[in-house]
Amino acid sequence: MNTGERRVPSAAGLLTTVAYQFGKSPVHFALEGSIAISGALVQWLRDNLGLIAKSTEVETLARSVEDNGGVYFVPAFSGLYAPYWKDSARGVIAGLTRYANKGHLARAALEATAYQTRDVVEAMEQDARIELKGVRVDGGMVGNELLMQFQSDILNREVVLPVVQETTALGAAYAAGLATGFYSGTEELRAKWKSDRVWKPQMASADREKLYRSWKKAVTRSFDWTEN
Repeated sequence: MNTGERRVPSAAGLLTTVAYQFGKSPVHFALEGSIAISGALVQWLRDNLGLIAKSTEVETLARSVEDNGGVYFVPAFSGLYAPYWKDSARGVIAGLTRYANKGHLARAALEATAYQTRDVVEAMEQDARIELKGVRVDGGMVGNELLMQFQSDILNREVVLPVVQETTALGAAYAAGLATGFYSGTEELRAKWKSDRVWKPQMASADREKLYRSWKKAVTRSFDWTEN
C-alpha cells in the first residue's frame, strides 16, 4: 500500500518499505504484507504429495468437492510472515475427518492464499485507517477462477484483474520509460491502466465469517511448533 512521502511505522505486523523514487523526486514509501507460501503450496501438492501432475490441475481437483469439508491448510513451512511473524510456526492441516479427501486438500490449499491475503488486507486497513474498496491482483494464480472468486468472497470486496497481469515487470518497464523520457509522466501511465476482469463477492456474511474464524483458529495451531 502506497503511503506517499510519509514513512508509516506499522502497528499491525506489516513492513515499512521504500516503494519507489523517480529521479530527484521525493521517495515514496509503502506498507508491505509479506506471505511466505501461496502459489508454492500448489507446487508442494504436485511435487511432494503427487496429488496433481501439473499446477493447473489444482482447480479441477478443488472443484470436485462442494466446499473445504472443514479442512484448513496453514502453510507455515518456514514460519509465518505478516502479520504474525512466528518463525517457530510450522505447517498444519486442521479439521481432518474420514470424510476428507484429496479434493478437500486441494481446495484448502487454494483457500489458504485467500485467507492470508485477508490477514494482510485487514492489517493494512488498521495501519492506514483506510477502508479498501477493492484489491488488484496479478501473477500466475490469477488464472484460477475458483481462487479469484473465493478471494473476493472472503474479503467481501471486488477483486480486479488488470489487462497486463505481470505488474512487477510492467512497473520496471514504466520506470525505465520515465527515466529515458519515453513517457511524459505518471499521469500518462495511469491512463494506460485497464481492467480485464472483476470478481464480486457472492458469499453470505455469516458463511464468510464462520470460515475466517476457523482459519484463525487453525493458524493458532501452527504456533510454537519448534523450540528455539
